[in-house]
Amino acid sequence: MQHPEQDIRNRLLIARLPAMPQILIKLIELLQADDAGMPELAALIAKDAGMTSKIMAVANSSAYQRHNRSVGLEQALVSLGTDMIKTLVISESVFQTFNNFPHSGSTDLRAFWKGSLTTAVIARDIARVLDYPQVEEAYLAGLLHNVGRLALLATAPKEYAYNFTARDDEDLCAVEQRTLEITHAEAGAWLIERWNLDSFLADSVLYHHEPVPRLEAAHPLIRIVRLAHQLCYHADTPQAAAEAAGLCGIEEDKLDAFVKSAARQVTRAAEHLGIDLAGADEIPAPPALAQAAALKPVDPVQARLQEEVRNMVLVQEMGQSFARQSGEPGMLDAMTRSARILFDLETTVILLESPTGHALQGAGSGEAQQRLSEFAVPLNKPGMLADAANGRTLAFAARGAGPGLGIVEEQLFRIVGSEALVCLPLVAGQRCLGMIVGGVPAWQLPLLQKKERFLQAFGNQAANALETALSERGHARRQVAHVAEEYREASRRVVHEVNNPLSIIKNYLSVLDAKLARREPVVSEMSILNEEIDRVGQLINGLADLQPSDAGCVTNVARVVEDVLRLFRATDFLPASVQVVTRMQDGPQEIDGDADLLKQILVNLVKNAIEAQPQGGRIEIANRGLVNRERRLYVELVVSDAGPGLSQEVLANLFGAVKSSKEGKHHGLGLSIVHSLVKKLNGMISCRSGANGTSFELLLPARGSTSQLATVQARGVVDSV
Repeated sequence: MQHPEQDIRNRLLIARLPAMPQILIKLIELLQADDAGMPELAALIAKDAGMTSKIMAVANSSAYQRHNRSVGLEQALVSLGTDMIKTLVISESVFQTFNNFPHSGSTDLRAFWKGSLTTAVIARDIARVLDYPQVEEAYLAGLLHNVGRLALLATAPKEYAYNFTARDDEDLCAVEQRTLEITHAEAGAWLIERWNLDSFLADSVLYHHEPVPRLEAAHPLIRIVRLAHQLCYHADTPQAAAEAAGLCGIEEDKLDAFVKSAARQVTRAAEHLGIDLAGADEIPAPPALAQAAALKPVDPVQARLQEEVRNMVLVQEMGQSFARQSGEPGMLDAMTRSARILFDLETTVILLESPTGHALQGAGSGEAQQRLSEFAVPLNKPGMLADAANGRTLAFAARGAGPGLGIVEEQLFRIVGSEALVCLPLVAGQRCLGMIVGGVPAWQLPLLQKKERFLQAFGNQAANALETALSERGHARRQVAHVAEEYREASRRVVHEVNNPLSIIKNYLSVLDAKLARREPVVSEMSILNEEIDRVGQLINGLADLQPSDAGCVTNVARVVEDVLRLFRATDFLPASVQVVTRMQDGPQEIDGDADLLKQILVNLVKNAIEAQPQGGRIEIANRGLVNRERRLYVELVVSDAGPGLSQEVLANLFGAVKSSKEGKHHGLGLSIVHSLVKKLNGMISCRSGANGTSFELLLPARGSTSQLATVQARGVVDSV
């Protein structure tokens, strides 16, 4: 078993290596802008006191200043020129950052920095020859191409101290892979990827040792850095240099000029930057060596304990990292990146629970985005993936290992493109939110099976973060859906209610036309038309009115009933076969509330009563006097018909929007609207229905009922005393 201290990938995660300096990040963003010039550079540099001091020192040096007087920042920038300023800012930022790496202070870095500077200068010169638009990016890529060696020295000083000074070639990469299971190219690319740059910078670092034939179609920055590295470290191998030059379309006889020019530029740059490169060429660069491990015998129990503690720290670190992500896509990307690094996975895809919970669906990302977005695993059918999700257990599978794999698993093998799969359910509580599927070489399965607890702990952290993200997204969607549904419902109610006065207006226009033809007075009809037109306007305005009705107004119930019946009788709404009877008491007729709301309620109820008796019948509207309900006085108003009664289904869902036998998409809303209007009046409504008909009983707050009740209650208290 590999000793835990040799697991460099995990140690890189918790080493907390220095982050990229903000001035360098902003400079890269500035350089990518087409209109970046001297004013923008000056504004950026002025914000960094250390960088300003460096620029001023160089500008006032003998190389640039022939007079004894000092110059200010603006003059310094002009005298140095844009190219020199960019070089100084990039170089100084990188040196300040990476000289703070652990163990950098105790290591001779002269040869390292000379090689990095030389590669940077050559890369910039090649970029200019190729008309590569981001010349400074090429310089930065060359400067950082070997930063993985510093990262390995910082995280594995015992294992890497000797090979840090070794000759930088393919043998070094082979030794690093064999002893540390990671090369300096991979470590450097991983470090730069953490900076989240929108650039091929990390790729140029990752592939600077790649065989030339593999890079023929690569991005120009990758080919530029590959050639610059070759000329810096292996100019003594002409054939290899010529092959690398072919990547950039540069003739072999021009390569020597790049090397000689770089030597002059590096000397001048080191002087400006205050870097001592004297004697760097005399530092020996021996061949890489895989040293025999001179380790003490390891206690298996102690080693296991150390591994568990390390895994626990890593999982906690990952949980905090997931929590810092903004948005679900960023979180899923963080999960896949972390899983690849922690468990050395070749590729990683994520499957998430479908909205119905009956399947796992691919979360599209990477090269197979289209296929993943259409990929689904049904959970109600047997299979390795479905069983792992339903059982919330890890699953491992190798391609062609047995007949137990279904088509879904075979599809996933082709999408992932690996010899074996590890399937990690994302379990939060008792719910499987999805699954991380990683592709690995077949030989790696036994190693991952030994890390089952580590995998499960990682899956739990990822699931908890995902559950929080899904909960927040679901809450936001529910809020939006709730508002949209309220608006749709309000719109449907308004359309439904507007149809009533519009129909009345239409019928009254016919009556009006007939009366005008006979030259009869139309004052009454015009008054009704004006009232109904006003009511249409109020209903439409009410679409955005979320406030309750004004309880300060007083309404006469008998007068409203009379107005409603006058509307029905003067038009075709009330057939001759339907008799309407009113029974209004001499007692209390006034209620607290808006007359228009009561009118709207009665229009709906009378209209429904008429439609319930298509063959004719009887409608009664009665005021039954005062009712005391829950220590408050109400006027009881009843609207009843002699129809066949309501069905049990309709009665059970009476005041909701129910399926109606009437035609039209807004039918079935009437009683739900009546219910909401009664609530606006602070009243109550109930219904009785049977074979002999249906009656709706309205309890409407009697005028001054609250103050009257208070007086009665106070009098009762006095009497009891």
